Amino acid sequence: MSEGSFRRVRSIAKKEVVEFTRDWRTIIAIIVIPLLMFPLLFILFPVLLESEAAELDALELSIVIQTDGLPENLADNISTSGMNYTIESLPDTTYLSEPGQDLERVRNSSTDAILRFESNDDIWGYAILHLSTSERSNEARNRILNVLNEWENSEIKERIEQGGLDVNETLDPLRWDGEISAGDVATTGEQSGMILSLFIPLVLAIWTYSSAIQPSIDMTAGERERGTLEALLCLPCTRMELLFGKWLAVATITGVGVLLQIFGLLFAIGYLASSSFIGVPQLSIASILLIVLAIMLFAIMVVAFELALAMRSHSVKEAGSILAPALMLILFPALFTQVINLDGIEGFWFAIPVVNILLALRELLMNRVITEHVIIWAVSSIVYASLAAYYASKQFSREDIVTSLS
Repeated sequence: MSEGSFRRVRSIAKKEVVEFTRDWRTIIAIIVIPLLMFPLLFILFPVLLESEAAELDALELSIVIQTDGLPENLADNISTSGMNYTIESLPDTTYLSEPGQDLERVRNSSTDAILRFESNDDIWGYAILHLSTSERSNEARNRILNVLNEWENSEIKERIEQGGLDVNETLDPLRWDGEISAGDVATTGEQSGMILSLFIPLVLAIWTYSSAIQPSIDMTAGERERGTLEALLCLPCTRMELLFGKWLAVATITGVGVLLQIFGLLFAIGYLASSSFIGVPQLSIASILLIVLAIMLFAIMVVAFELALAMRSHSVKEAGSILAPALMLILFPALFTQVINLDGIEGFWFAIPVVNILLALRELLMNRVITEHVIIWAVSSIVYASLAAYYASKQFSREDIVTSLS
């Protein structure tokens, strides 16, 4: 590309970026949302979960115990677990788990749960009637199960001692020598990289595609509707220069959004690392550079593909109806790659479009630089990006597509 051609491409890209970012809502979409996405997800979400858990723990629940005889120590455990109970006689049912006439009592929330407890010599049978769609009822069920489990353990220990056996030797004949965590030879950074590799590629792929939709539509179908595309075609520039200029503008806007998203991610990881929730992954310089390369190749392919589809559309509405559902082409492979086992993975996976980049990001975040895999996904990604760019150039070369409908 000559110096004059480069200047024309740069001028077109600058013009498109300036026009697109004039709206304050665009600035929010490009800067604020990606910058806050990960901090909100990683910081506020755990806080919200902790708050919800504390709220459930503070609930005073009411349950009904239907029994023919409740052990005294079990009744004491129930009383200290934040549950108020009333005792009734066992109903006449074939199985304790049959709701019978108590069905509506649980469904209309007149009681949070019903524990049926039946003694038969030294064996007890029980059932819990609860409403799984009610948080209070689920919490009551969980507390009852915890109390029953503690009571059962105490009964087991008591019976073992009565038989003249040592409780620890009988219940724990196989023991780990030392601390269990000490047997893991993976470093904290490697463990963090594995955790992050399960969702970072998914989020980056979806955000890269989503952030490029609006500028791609605005700079193609939008200009056709506004009737400004003909003015661009009258400029002393070729169709390829026009394409490169628009591609550079969309790639710049998308790149800024992805870059800010990464900054937000790093901030969230730093916060979580300080709270001992998750550590910082240990990545080599080669892994970091290859991660950047993978994201760049993916962005080139996605932006060219979206520009081509938007240019084929006759209106902004039509472009949106095509590009929005096309997100499934990214979402399904992204979800699929999360369950693929990277140990001993076959090389052909790294040649499948979209899947190759996502698998590459997963490996690199785990600091695995496998030369064979790098060559396959790099070469295949270059090929796919080139095909997408070629397809986009063909759309920009068609007079019936580029010219306005007005």
